[in-house]
Amino acid sequence: MGILYIVPTPVGNMEDMTLRAVRILKEADLVLAEDTRTSGILLKHFDIKNHLLSHHKFNEHGTSAGIVERLKAGQTIALISDAGTPGISDPGFYLAREATRAGITVQTLPGATACIPALVSSGLPCDRFCFEGFLPQKKGRQTHLDSLREETRTMVFYESPYRLLKTLKQFAEVFGDERQVSVAREISKVHEEHVRGTLEEVTAHFAEEEPRGEIVIVLAGTVPVKKHPKKSKDIEI
Repeated sequence: MGILYIVPTPVGNMEDMTLRAVRILKEADLVLAEDTRTSGILLKHFDIKNHLLSHHKFNEHGTSAGIVERLKAGQTIALISDAGTPGISDPGFYLAREATRAGITVQTLPGATACIPALVSSGLPCDRFCFEGFLPQKKGRQTHLDSLREETRTMVFYESPYRLLKTLKQFAEVFGDERQVSVAREISKVHEEHVRGTLEEVTAHFAEEEPRGEIVIVLAGTVPVKKHPKKSKDIEI
């Protein structure tokens, strides 16, 4: 049996690539890439000479069986996405599931992801949080947001800059104008920015300043209402 390595790649700064990730990509028999053109630039930067095979959300159901057979034959295969950790709002889950079902070792390297830096930098509680990724664009979107009305944990969302303003306005409708939020963009890149405040304040900011780049929204959870214990009635004897 071979090994399937899930290898994070930088979300911005190339210096975020780990030494172990570089070594694995050099030693693997094959590297699976979400976009071979994007990953080709990464491999060239680190002088990694290896064979790239396209593996993305549009073909993973068709290619995973063949990849599993290669792993069974003893090959070491590395999976990367365009940026960040595969499987986190990127292709990776399906192949990892099929490999584990076949008894193949799956090892995920620690490394870059956009959600954790955005969460920790938000100033919102990060001891407990829930990762929501990208919301449904149409069907089920409102239902999903309604299901989060009473969520007490900090919530983390990914969003496109083109839909950010619409999403913030929807959040204000569901969670209220005064809910605290932090919008991070371009994590680990030259123009990294964090805009913090109430939903009303942050929405107003991006109504004037057009958002660019990759977006992470960190939204405060609702404050649970404390229930006071009922006072016991005195019983006269």
